[in-house]
Amino acid sequence: MTRKEEAVLLINKKLAGNKFMTYKDIASITGYHPKYILKLKKEVLDGSIKVVHGNRNRIPANALSNEEREYIISLYKRSNASVKKFCKFYGKRSYSCIYNTLKRAGLIKVKN
Repeated sequence: MTRKEEAVLLINKKLAGNKFMTYKDIASITGYHPKYILKLKKEVLDGSIKVVHGNRNRIPANALSNEEREYIISLYKRSNASVKKFCKFYGKRSYSCIYNTLKRAGLIKVKN
């Protein structure tokens, strides 16, 4: 059970009259701020509570597509520039993005 599920369960018990805890007690048990517990209480009363985040299991909007990944790999294979110069030449993505793509493709050897 996640912290949020536990908080919602305790809030429901308090609203039903089964628990004699304050919202500060619920906050200290779950580790949330008391203001967030009151926000959760409001969502429980409205019926708009969601335990799972809405963006879960979605691909990020700025993720590399497979076509662009293959294009970067093929372009780097044809060049003889360093990774830093190649990143300046490519210019559309950050250094870390290109470096990690090339590293996963096995084109960069990591020193131990």
